Amino acid sequence: MHLRIATQDDINDLLHLEQAVVEAERPYNSHIKANNATYYDLPALISETNSQVLVLEEKDQIIATGYIQIRTSKQSLSHEQHGYLGFMYVAPDFRGRGLNRLVMDALMGWGRAHGVNIFYLDVYAENQAAINAYQKLGFTPSLVEMKLECA
Repeated sequence: MHLRIATQDDINDLLHLEQAVVEAERPYNSHIKANNATYYDLPALISETNSQVLVLEEKDQIIATGYIQIRTSKQSLSHEQHGYLGFMYVAPDFRGRGLNRLVMDALMGWGRAHGVNIFYLDVYAENQAAINAYQKLGFTPSLVEMKLECA
């Protein structure tokens, strides 16, 4: 396996994997668009200096992804910046091997090298498997987003 920084040459593969993330999250949010749903501006995340996208390859196939973006924190917080983690994906055949931890550790190491020591990510409240995985890495629940659908 080979962990590396994503390049613009990876865009087509990454867009395909983004759709795998969308499909995996669709059961948790009925409002995700039926067609053409996207989450990330991957070309920007790859090219901007405040972010890094990593891919983990096995035999020239991307099997895991993730990104970190340094963001400005809310005024009310004691830290001025934080690292936001996203696009955390591991191909189904490779899950349970600690690959998500490998990618996240590398991303957070990049963040720490850029002066960031607070990290956030989003996860659907009903996605207990993901919550368990992130808690295993030391993350704790912080804020619950609430929604109301009025007919």
